Amino acid sequence: MPVSRPAGDESADRSNSRDALPINELFTSLQGEGTLAGVPSTFVRTSGCNLRCWFCDSYHTSWEPSHEWRSLESILEAVEERDPAHVVLTGGEPLLYDASVDLLSALADRGYHTTVETNGTIYREAPIDLVSISPKLAGSNPTADRVPDGVDPDVATRWADRHDRERIDLEALVALVESYDFQLKFVVEDEGDISGVLEILTDLRGAASVSIPDEDVLLMPEGATRERLAETRSRVADLAMAHGFRYTPRLHVDLWNDAPET
Repeated sequence: MPVSRPAGDESADRSNSRDALPINELFTSLQGEGTLAGVPSTFVRTSGCNLRCWFCDSYHTSWEPSHEWRSLESILEAVEERDPAHVVLTGGEPLLYDASVDLLSALADRGYHTTVETNGTIYREAPIDLVSISPKLAGSNPTADRVPDGVDPDVATRWADRHDRERIDLEALVALVESYDFQLKFVVEDEGDISGVLEILTDLRGAASVSIPDEDVLLMPEGATRERLAETRSRVADLAMAHGFRYTPRLHVDLWNDAPET
């Protein structure tokens, strides 16, 4: 289960710590998204994010963050107690923290395959086997009417301009795709989101020195519950076929709905 301790002022004070991370969840499940969907994985979920998507499916790491600070040693011990050889460092936004680099280095030394799930606004140099980049489209912007359940609409309104201003960092995106094996995973609701996908791809392809083939572009239906996925999955699959992109499911939602630690 996610920890219940709310994130306090120490989050900012310890963001450059090299020996600990704010951990919201650490669990074993199937990778639910992307090119490695279905692979048994250990998930290390950090708390804290620099963006606020209205549809965030881990709002307990962003809108209402909770965590406990854990030493890298204790995190590695917990990973080694589990069977999977694949580790997913996720969030929130895990690349906010200096210690994520040290954790990834330690995992690489131990022979683990690592995926880092990031919103693409931060670049760090680290041993990463796959960087799963999810650039945020304009449709992710929070409004008073579009926020996770229980979030104060006034809070969403205060975040709206900042989120929209900071959701795309082309320099960071270029550095990520030039440095790592990558997948670009866009959360899509309907046809209205496709222009944003194409705009980001045009800008990125114009700036990057590496090829960005359509097969590395994944469309993922918006939805953190089975009921919501039932509304979006078919039309997003149709959009993927129409535009030559890949479709990625959300297996963990199909299997376990919105249960924690899945």
